Amino acid sequence: MELLGNLGDGFLIALTWENLFLALMGCFLGTIMGALPGLGPSNGVAILIPLAFTLGLGATPSLILLTSVYYGAMYGGRISSILLNIPGDEPAMMTCLDGYPMAQAGRAGEALALSGIASFVGAFFATWGLVLLAPQLVKVALLFGPAEYFALFTLAFATLGGIAATNQAKSAFAAALGLGLAMIGVDTQTGVPRLTFGEVHLYDGIDFLIAIVGLFALSEVFVFLEHRGTDRDISTKPPTAVGRIVPSWSLIRFCIPTMGRTTVLGFIAGVLPGAGASLGSFISYSMEKRLVDKDKTFGTGDPRGVAAPEAGNNAAAGGALVPMLALGVPGSGTTAVLLAVLLALNITPGPLLFTQNPDVVWGLIAALFIGNVMLLAMNIPMVSLFTRVLLVPPRILMPVVAMISFVGIYGISGSPFELLMMVGFGLLGWVLRKLDVPLVPVILGTLLGNEMEVNFRRAVEISNGDYSVLVGSPLAIGLWTVAIVGFVLPIVVGGRIKRRMPMARDEESAISD
Repeated sequence: MELLGNLGDGFLIALTWENLFLALMGCFLGTIMGALPGLGPSNGVAILIPLAFTLGLGATPSLILLTSVYYGAMYGGRISSILLNIPGDEPAMMTCLDGYPMAQAGRAGEALALSGIASFVGAFFATWGLVLLAPQLVKVALLFGPAEYFALFTLAFATLGGIAATNQAKSAFAAALGLGLAMIGVDTQTGVPRLTFGEVHLYDGIDFLIAIVGLFALSEVFVFLEHRGTDRDISTKPPTAVGRIVPSWSLIRFCIPTMGRTTVLGFIAGVLPGAGASLGSFISYSMEKRLVDKDKTFGTGDPRGVAAPEAGNNAAAGGALVPMLALGVPGSGTTAVLLAVLLALNITPGPLLFTQNPDVVWGLIAALFIGNVMLLAMNIPMVSLFTRVLLVPPRILMPVVAMISFVGIYGISGSPFELLMMVGFGLLGWVLRKLDVPLVPVILGTLLGNEMEVNFRRAVEISNGDYSVLVGSPLAIGLWTVAIVGFVLPIVVGGRIKRRMPMARDEESAISD
């Protein structure tokens, strides 16, 4: 009953006119950003962070706007996958396998509508999983001391590369780079400037919002400038005609078991730190194919092949919020960006969040339910409108992204120096992307580096310099064990899974041809 009472209080917060409007705007913008190949949820949220702060939004409205963008982008990624055979983001890659053959057969509208329904089912039940699971983790709050928090932060860095990581060494390098950036500024314990090189503007450290907008949003602009006029510019390729947009009830009923199974799989993948929506989508499609594809119809336009990855990746998106809110450990790249927003708002996610800021967390959860309904109502009748977004030339889109980034950051800081720093991070992000170095560990290191250092120092001081305190409790040992397994496992099986994802797509494309 207490759980339902808290959720009811959350709906009272979320159902204000301001929050409803922000949820609607976030869902609309998120769907557009998800539909545009190359942007995706991480970039979509990063681009709009300056807007949230420039508007002077409070903690709950800001999170409602940005999480609505997150959910909307997960919905929108399917549009270009089905119509153009080009994934809007990596989790939507598996949707191409059966979505594009359906579009070629004149069933694009049915594929889009069915994928929207599957996305709703996955996200809706994942949000219920968030409601039921996250508060249970609050019970371990009293078990966490400085040593346990240090182990928890280490786990976050060790697992963020994910099972589908291509190179754990590059992930470790990115995390070390982020930790190095976090050290810039005046040492809070000794008062000694570190890595400032005499620049007064760096005494307060690096604002991680500037790092996020530069690494994600501006780096996308630099990538466009590098590739303009090449095959990355798909704006000249018209999308397939949508056709009928209302699937029959028999088709929906045929796919309901698939949606149910893949929602569970996707949610589990999302809760695991570092797994994320990409793995949720891949596992959901692969398991469903092995289970029900007796006639070898997957890859030729089987509706279940559309429903499975969409339910899986949207369930994973909801599941990724569980470790982010309850433990302060992001389950995906986008939740790492959302973690930065929470910290910028002076809200510390973790075991005590549900007791210290119940209005924020329950208002956010209620808004997720509302946003899911909005997205379902928006994505079926308005799908023809969203497909037109694919015709927007990148030469128009990218200047808008740059404008939002510059105006937003200047509105927050009012400092030309920080604008230059943002450009510097944009160039850094562009270089790292060319080298296939992941950006999310850089952000996580910048976010958690100071807290990690503080807890390490506190644990060692309490134990009078005895470093064994870092493994001095069963909880700390368990966290260290998970961290080691989470770092080693991608080295053993990650490359195999990463290779199988494009291989599966190529095999199915050959079958459809």
